Amino acid sequence: MSFVLSHRQRLAAIATGSAGNLIEWFDFYIYAFTALYFASSFFPEGDRTVQLLNVAGIYAVGFLIRPVGGWYFGRFADRHGRRAALVASVLMMGAGSLLIAVLPTYAIIGAWAPALLLLARLIQGFSTGGQFGAAATYLSEVASDARRGFYASFLYVTLIAGQLCALLTLVALQQVLDEAELRAWGWRVPFAIGACMAMIVLLLRDHLHETTDNATAKSAEAGSLLALLRHPKALLVVMSLTAGGGLCLYTFTTYMQKFLVNTAGMDIELTSNVMLAAMLGFMLLQPAMGALSDRIGRRKCLLLFSGLMTLSAVPILTALSTVKDAGLAFLLVLCALTILSLYTSISGLFKAELFPQHIRALGVGLAHSISIAVFGGTAEYIALLCKRAGREHIYFWYVAAVCAVAFFTAWFMREPRRVSMMDK
Repeated sequence: MSFVLSHRQRLAAIATGSAGNLIEWFDFYIYAFTALYFASSFFPEGDRTVQLLNVAGIYAVGFLIRPVGGWYFGRFADRHGRRAALVASVLMMGAGSLLIAVLPTYAIIGAWAPALLLLARLIQGFSTGGQFGAAATYLSEVASDARRGFYASFLYVTLIAGQLCALLTLVALQQVLDEAELRAWGWRVPFAIGACMAMIVLLLRDHLHETTDNATAKSAEAGSLLALLRHPKALLVVMSLTAGGGLCLYTFTTYMQKFLVNTAGMDIELTSNVMLAAMLGFMLLQPAMGALSDRIGRRKCLLLFSGLMTLSAVPILTALSTVKDAGLAFLLVLCALTILSLYTSISGLFKAELFPQHIRALGVGLAHSISIAVFGGTAEYIALLCKRAGREHIYFWYVAAVCAVAFFTAWFMREPRRVSMMDK
């Protein structure tokens, strides 16, 4: 279905839809970036790797509920509109952040502390499962056909901006608080900020241009799981490519800070600055790579991503495991993120192009969430298990192997832009 929007209206709609996405991901990622400081608050004193394993386990559980959120919010967005789904998911994410911000520690309430932390992450995971499908679908539908890759890339511009803002918040706190203060109470500040930011979406909701056709939304098959299962090839393509892209995303972003500290032995504040600079470069790459897909096609971009990452994952991660120089660490991480941007810039778009409108949000959200739960959500946990077993290099090969599967999927898939259901 086509929407007649002026250039100004289109930009306003994309900016508004992206704002909620940024807030959502700020709230979600602040957990990963502050884990080094709050791990000891929720688990008994012990080996740092063991504490991080416990935190990573809860982090992974938050991913495992994402398919449920992807199903619920995807169905909701297909039946009631993208706008309502976007607003509801962001507010739910803010509620999870608020709960973490005020949680008592293990020293105060014992085992209830990690149990409530788990509950908060389940709320956030459920919310995130719905956010991606609704946001990816909305930005893809509101974009013009000729520059759809460029416009849709702002899904990851704001996703990365959310990560970047979370990391920037941590770096700012590191400048005004010492490590003892950060471990005692400072880590709570970003969660409180995230909860407040979630309320902003209520002020912006009236500026969202609804892209769902009323007749389509009211059809019997809108948001139907049975109708979605009639598109098995599209589901398998999305899950396979998301496995490679999601695993690399969480390896080279959220886990990389812990990796550089816990494996390479770099200073925690220096590592934060390295990741801050790398993430800024990663964010700026998205529109360029999205525009590239408008010129050469989505399939070629996906082939370049998966092929290059298959070949380079092991050498890059091996080099990062022993890096001591901040400049070299930055270049290595940025190299990996540049390759990854060939996928992330069109991640939401190529998935949306594979499904008809009446099941688009459900198809994108559910398939993406299942794969992210299995591969992205467990990335840190598997990496830390390999490290604890003294076989960390196995994880490097695991990343390469998953990307190799994604390469063969991209090789045999049809060009999404040519078979796009976006305007049907």
